[in-house]
Amino acid sequence: MDFVFEQNKPFKRNRFGSVTGTIVDMVPTKIGSRRANGCVIFVVLEDMDGNTVNFILTPSTYVLDFDTLSAGMLCTFWYNADAPMPLIYPPQYNAVVAAQEKNGRNVNVDFYNTAMVNDSKTLELNMDGSVDVRTTNNQYFQGSPGNHNLVVVYSSSTRSIPAQTTPSKVVVLCD
Repeated sequence: MDFVFEQNKPFKRNRFGSVTGTIVDMVPTKIGSRRANGCVIFVVLEDMDGNTVNFILTPSTYVLDFDTLSAGMLCTFWYNADAPMPLIYPPQYNAVVAAQEKNGRNVNVDFYNTAMVNDSKTLELNMDGSVDVRTTNNQYFQGSPGNHNLVVVYSSSTRSIPAQTTPSKVVVLCD
């Protein structure tokens, strides 16, 4: 775990990986010895290369725009690359964020610093006051989105390094 200290407050950073593909199947599953109760869903995804990747959707998984996911949808799933995961094939991840692929919409999930640049240094946000900043339960975020893990939705960006954009929506993944 990486920690950034600003004003004596530690912030946890996560690295996120993602997989884009078509949902093949979704079935209720159990965690540990508990019965399957419909709250946890096992998703089988076929990625763009035809490989199978499994995801576990829990009630804490943020689904962008609260879309109802179903078999046949083209989606991207993000997972915490620093979290422990079983070394099995096909790979299985706990989904942190899921989003249906839509034309003209780009989504980035990453840690953003106080300058609103993501950890991978590929995207810088122009927060001009018109940007809708929410929490995962759709409430207005009352603080600064800097130094948080963010879901950033935008339509276009500059070709600079890092690319710059004014997002249409930012969702703060509060820990």
